[in-house]
Amino acid sequence: MLEHEPFAPSKARHEARPVLATWGLTEDQIYDTLLVISELVTNAVTHAAPPVTLHLYAAAEDCGRVQVHVSDGGPQADPTAWAATRPDDEHGRGATIVSALAHGAGIVGDGDTVIDHWADLDAA
Repeated sequence: MLEHEPFAPSKARHEARPVLATWGLTEDQIYDTLLVISELVTNAVTHAAPPVTLHLYAAAEDCGRVQVHVSDGGPQADPTAWAATRPDDEHGRGATIVSALAHGAGIVGDGDTVIDHWADLDAA
């Protein structure tokens, strides 16, 4: 579980890097995975209610994928939160970055409480 704060993406990357290295990912694969983690955690902290939780899964060897899951507590109650008041050129690229790096990405949840944002990346 991550603190619902601006430093959460950095902490998530810091915790994930050694795990990804242990799984045998190359530096390029680690970089891409950390970038996706950063984007998903940033989105959760910026737009969603706590808690924010990061889960990493290594798929079977024959599949060669890493799954990143970031769960949050659903939409923030205050639609005028900080991110909503920022100019358009300061946000809005995270989904494009995740889509460019991941083989698949999506959202699972009821839209009101816990929402799980996921992405599959190469690990082989």
